[in-house]
Amino acid sequence: MAMGLHSRGRGKRGGRSRAPMAEINVTPLVDVMLVLLIIFMVTAPLLKAAVPIELPETRAKAMSEEADQVTITIRRDGTIFFEASELAPGELLERLAAVPRGADGKLPLVTLRADKALDYGRVMDVMGELNRAGFTSISLVTDVSGGSGS
Repeated sequence: MAMGLHSRGRGKRGGRSRAPMAEINVTPLVDVMLVLLIIFMVTAPLLKAAVPIELPETRAKAMSEEADQVTITIRRDGTIFFEASELAPGELLERLAAVPRGADGKLPLVTLRADKALDYGRVMDVMGELNRAGFTSISLVTDVSGGSGS
């Protein structure tokens, strides 16, 4: 028979017939799962920015991310997002007022992501609203350019 799984003839071991091998090799499964785990660990931090925008480029050093921070995003068309949810005009102050303070009584860090094609005045309007709501620690998010300039 094919592959000798059901041979009925006498083998080398004194009349025993071969039985089919009923084991599952889990090593390839574990290898694939570890590769997938690594891929998810690498891509998970990149998924934080849910609103796609084109950030301006800079050669500044990257800052560390804080656990308690709020992300405000302004798209090219001027639409404002609080984390990943779109805000209606004038709703930003209400959402900022609802942000809980930390254990030390401080407001969390605000990371402001703005499309590079936006008018500077629009970005300053949003920063003014943040300041009016009491947020004084604001980080502007940029893309790090890989080129070396003069």
